[in-house]
Amino acid sequence: MAKSHLSVRDALLALAIVFVWGTNFVVIRWGLDALPPLFFATLRFSLVFVPAALFLKRPRRGDGTFVPWANLAIYGVSIGLFQFGMLFIAMKGHISPGLASLVVQMQVFFTIGLSMLRSGEKLAPHRLAAFALALAGMGVIAAHNGDGATLGGVALVLVAAMGWAFGNTASREAGASNMLAYVVWAALFSIPPLAILSLLLEGPAAIAAGLAKASVLTWAAVLWQSVGNTMFGYASWAWLISRYPAATIAPMSLLVPIFGFGASALLLGEPLPLWKIGATLLIMAGLAVNLLWRPRKRTVEGEPC
Repeated sequence: MAKSHLSVRDALLALAIVFVWGTNFVVIRWGLDALPPLFFATLRFSLVFVPAALFLKRPRRGDGTFVPWANLAIYGVSIGLFQFGMLFIAMKGHISPGLASLVVQMQVFFTIGLSMLRSGEKLAPHRLAAFALALAGMGVIAAHNGDGATLGGVALVLVAAMGWAFGNTASREAGASNMLAYVVWAALFSIPPLAILSLLLEGPAAIAAGLAKASVLTWAAVLWQSVGNTMFGYASWAWLISRYPAATIAPMSLLVPIFGFGASALLLGEPLPLWKIGATLLIMAGLAVNLLWRPRKRTVEGEPC
């Protein structure tokens, strides 16, 4: 049975993950300064799969059977193409790193919603209130269209958040005993759609120009995407998702925007006007309500309160 409360060790692991993820939005911005977004994502997942797949065998479940290819494919396409493909496109001039780190946290509600659909659990009133707060924050961002984000950029990041949610669901249901192997082998399914779309939509000329422009910082960003963000971050996150209920783990990412906005302001000089602070407070209030609210249990007559 999944644990309902994080242990101290696992809470510290989750904190390390969200620190990496929050500051990673600055790293993405550095990589996109040279590389086309879909090609950048292709490189990221190519370096996840090769050479790690030579040393890590195809993941098995706890009972010794292989994780189904279909599950690996769902995770690989969800995280590779939809989460990072769409996120990278959005961050190529359509949304600032800090705002992207905030909007993508809508994955919390998408993850919980998918979990509830599959379990048949009804939506609790406090989660409706939490979602309403988060939507209000999204409304503030939409009202400032063009000021740090376009509506198209916000829409793309919401698609990325949904991709993350599907990936969370797939990794939770995989039952893999080695989550690093799971993330590595799932990358096999991220690479082909990203590479094909990069060739079709960005073209060989843009790819060649990006490679010519790439600096040491660019390649460091690609390596960090592969090793730090994916192999450490997503493997560890998938491991936590497999051990705890979605409603326990997913809201931990509410700390990502704090690190995202902080790193973006410090390293990129991203401004923090009042409307951004207000939108952040609304969305994070929604996430906090979802995480911290503990509905009072009904007492049975004759039992002590």
